[in-house]
Amino acid sequence: MLGGVSPSPSAVPEPSEEPAAGTDPGEGRADGATITPYRDGPLIVRGSFRLQDQDGVEIDPGRDTIALCRCGRSGIKPFCDGSHKRSGFSAPSAPSRPRPAAQILRDGRRES
Repeated sequence: MLGGVSPSPSAVPEPSEEPAAGTDPGEGRADGATITPYRDGPLIVRGSFRLQDQDGVEIDPGRDTIALCRCGRSGIKPFCDGSHKRSGFSAPSAPSRPRPAAQILRDGRRES
């Protein structure tokens, strides 16, 4: 818990807001976390993860699935409290131009 406040359960999407059929948020590495950016909402983190502050101090999220703020307006940062809905926050679920990490690395070397 952060400052004795547990992330708001209302910040975690309802089952009707889950990813589309045919996608499995738990798919992939069994030992890692899955991070899903929700359109106009938070980052949902599921799976095995550790949350730390910038000094390396572990933050107890109090649950296995958490919602992390993307809008910057949450009163319980780094967790989402639903403030994005009131503030009109807008962001896509997917990047506008997805770039694989290998391509980003190659592009960075060319600029050097």
